[in-house]
Amino acid sequence: MTEAPVIGVLALQGDVREHLTALAAAGAAAGPVRRPEELAEVDGLVIPGGESTTISKLAVLFGLMEPLRARVRDGMPVYGTCAGMIMLAGKILDPRSGQETVGGIDMIVRRNAFGRQNESFEAAVDVRGVEGGPVEGVFIRAPWVESVGAGAEVLAVHGGHIVAVRQGDTLATSFHPELTGDHRVHGLFVDMVRAYRAAESL
Repeated sequence: MTEAPVIGVLALQGDVREHLTALAAAGAAAGPVRRPEELAEVDGLVIPGGESTTISKLAVLFGLMEPLRARVRDGMPVYGTCAGMIMLAGKILDPRSGQETVGGIDMIVRRNAFGRQNESFEAAVDVRGVEGGPVEGVFIRAPWVESVGAGAEVLAVHGGHIVAVRQGDTLATSFHPELTGDHRVHGLFVDMVRAYRAAESL
């Protein structure tokens, strides 16, 4: 299977365009996902940064929450950045009223843990599985992971806090690699999707 994997970006709210650009640069055929029928056509999905409560409520409103949960349970690769990390958590500390998650990673996440918008920052982050030295992490009202279960692998830590996690074919980062022009983290995810497709075709 040599053709580019088809990877969607959940396009309900957040920095969708930047992820589409990064995925294309990393070798994927990328497109927005707003409806269940579009979700059914992709090999993998990115849940972007934005506002996690808004994304959660819109996913329910658009009829996407249960199909998302079903595809994650079935093993579809998913990558969540910032708010997307929160969406992939098994549990959120101090969730907003009505906030739901897709799940997929056995982790407990704290919302806005690194501070408010005006406390945003960039930092070099060593990410396990990404070659070529540290990636530049952009942290914007970013969460961190308080703890992970036995099935989750910690890929990166910053300031003593977990900022990147993988469990099977589900990947999450506190930071926004799509904003830096460095597409190596997206490349890691595209490779995960390629491996998933190859295994599915056997």
